[in-house]
Amino acid sequence: MTATTRPIRSLLFVPGDSLRKFERASEGPADALILDLEDSVAPPRKVEARTITAQMLARRNPNQMVFVRVNAFDTDLTVADLATVMAGQPDGIVLPKARHGDDVRRLGHCLDAFEATHQIAPGHTRILPIVTETAESLFAMASYRDSSPRLWGLMWGAEDLTAALGAYNNQDGGAYTSPFRLARDLCLAAARAAGVEPVDTVYVDVKNLDGLRAETQAARRDGFTCKALIHPSHVDVVHEAFQPNAAEIDWARRVLAAIASAPADGVFVLDGRMVDQPHIRKAKQIMAQAGNGS
Repeated sequence: MTATTRPIRSLLFVPGDSLRKFERASEGPADALILDLEDSVAPPRKVEARTITAQMLARRNPNQMVFVRVNAFDTDLTVADLATVMAGQPDGIVLPKARHGDDVRRLGHCLDAFEATHQIAPGHTRILPIVTETAESLFAMASYRDSSPRLWGLMWGAEDLTAALGAYNNQDGGAYTSPFRLARDLCLAAARAAGVEPVDTVYVDVKNLDGLRAETQAARRDGFTCKALIHPSHVDVVHEAFQPNAAEIDWARRVLAAIASAPADGVFVLDGRMVDQPHIRKAKQIMAQAGNGS
């Protein structure tokens, strides 16, 4: 990635036809932006949005990663989207309604051609598919492993899946119902199996920051490393929620300090509890997250 080597906690969607919203987002604290040519752009504005998105890429903040969400393959708009935006060298392409790993491979082949055309370093452009937006996709999570060296992460989404399943709602009492929890968990497991970033879905109750905080804390607890966002006011809340607390940092520091005197097998006792390799990996992850928030 060209913009930053820091872990990415926030991916803020920006409508691909709004320079005003882009300018606000690019001045804000989001780790990365997703310039959106899909759902946030009305059909009559699709062509114009490509040109505006190209202008956004030219004006990008060098401290932010910038992805572009193109239209899904079944719209026949994907290649035209790429033809307009790839000259701006986005850090990645978000692929909506991905059905399986073959969709990632197909996009990778397209990116090979456009990178060659625009003299972009081969493999520069990463891929972030949204992998739970069709019913079919829920049966293909294992197919993303080794689908492409460009694969950066897997994102899950609930809104399109609601329509695909014929559900009239995806939550009950502020919590996702069973089909959507399943989709979330499958995405998390598939991302970890593929060795890429698991990205939590957007929080759609824009003004409910307490709900956003709770959902993000639960995402971090379960293993997600990043959250997609739809409003700039959500960024600071998400960053805070992904930041380890003081007790976690203290424990991690003491675990890592104890490694030096640990037995050869790396197993030791701390605070009366056994610590072994999984705990050591967790301690390193906590310290990495703590450093990202400092």
